[in-house]
Amino acid sequence: MDFLEVLNYRNAPWLILTIAALVGLVMSLLLINLIRIAASREQWRAVRAVRENLTNVLFFFLPMVAVTIAARAYTIAYPDYAWVFILCKIVLIAVTTWLVVRIVIIVEKILVDQLDFNTPDNNQARRLFTKIKFVKRMVIILVVTIGVSILLLSFDSVRQYGVGILTSAGIVSVIIGFAAQKSLANLMAGIQIAFTQPIKIDDVVIVEGEWGRIEEINLTYVVVNIWYLRRIVLPITYFIENPFQNWTRNESALIGTAFFQLNYHAPIPRLREKLKEILDTTPLWNGKSWALQVTDTQGQLMVVRALMSARNSGETFDLRCLVREKMIEFIVQEYPEALPSTRIEEQKKQVRITDTGL
Repeated sequence: MDFLEVLNYRNAPWLILTIAALVGLVMSLLLINLIRIAASREQWRAVRAVRENLTNVLFFFLPMVAVTIAARAYTIAYPDYAWVFILCKIVLIAVTTWLVVRIVIIVEKILVDQLDFNTPDNNQARRLFTKIKFVKRMVIILVVTIGVSILLLSFDSVRQYGVGILTSAGIVSVIIGFAAQKSLANLMAGIQIAFTQPIKIDDVVIVEGEWGRIEEINLTYVVVNIWYLRRIVLPITYFIENPFQNWTRNESALIGTAFFQLNYHAPIPRLREKLKEILDTTPLWNGKSWALQVTDTQGQLMVVRALMSARNSGETFDLRCLVREKMIEFIVQEYPEALPSTRIEEQKKQVRITDTGL
């Protein structure tokens, strides 16, 4: 077959489609370069998010739009090549679904960038972050579902099969519903948590007897990062059906404690002054609450509790450690007699003192 005959627009659409693809590609390159130029400006953070997440899709989207339009125009004049338009339409629907998913991700990044997590009380920011993440996942699932539906309903033959499937799906859906009720319950629990928010990203919680932070909230499960860097993965229904402690439910500020077991000779007023002195010299303390009290007696020892407040869970942990270190150092150096000891040791000391006197 002669090469020119192959390129003859009356016999095959390849030349027309190639030209359309090249035109679409040129348009894509121009648009992508404009986006890159705009994203280079520091104040246009939204355009930077577009550049990071959308440029790859545009390389395919605009050429496919041009090719699909050209294929449609060609098949009107030459119906024998209708299959070319059908193939182009399938690819265009897939690329468009990809484009919409990327747009959803861009919107999420723009909204998250506007949140300030560095404030002392970032509770509101974490609330919005949790909602944005969950809504993004739901919208992506919805977009993909709509894309697949449009793809199936675009063709008469497939539509007939689809109607048959939907007709028979009544009985099947009941069976699937019983089989998947756990997954559906998790999904509904996820929706409830996203909007009622008993937990949020980075909340401090105690679950299964472990202290940790909420690291991920997914559609069906939650990941808790416990204090020694292990993870507990729990079904999301756990936080609907079981009681748990949330230390940062309403605000990020926390009150921390440090316990000391000391001898009855410990000078409580002097220790209280030292605690205030330590808190005044560290930026970890938010200046709101502090106390030092004897909370219990255990045989030959008393339990002293130091109480202090901080802006968030991370600073609370660091402040507790600092107070323990400084208080122990002070007691060892200034009041060693306040350290825990047994009555036998004290009697031996008294005997040695008596023997020395003799």
